[in-house]
Amino acid sequence: MEPASLSTSQRVQLLVKALNGAKRTNEALAACADGEAMVEVLLAASSKLGLRLSRADLLATPPIRDWIWWKNKEALLTVGDQRPRHQQDGRDGPDRKPPDGRRRFLGLF
Repeated sequence: MEPASLSTSQRVQLLVKALNGAKRTNEALAACADGEAMVEVLLAASSKLGLRLSRADLLATPPIRDWIWWKNKEALLTVGDQRPRHQQDGRDGPDRKPPDGRRRFLGLF
């Protein structure tokens, strides 16, 4: 089966499986300073495997999306919202009101 004909999620899963045991690629990922460097390594691995994953695919599809957030030291959940990070990325708009008209928790004072 042609990998390019698979869904993005399936191609990302193939990439994740290919990374399991790939010593040099895993060392390169561990040595990356930030998420952008990780994306470059992952794009190269995707290209070698013929998966045709784009930067946007990697940044939007778990678990790689979560690895990149972790490398950038960005929280996957924000205390108070209890929503995963991918649901907090601005798609709801900055003025989104909390449910039931409750006030948003802004921290301990």
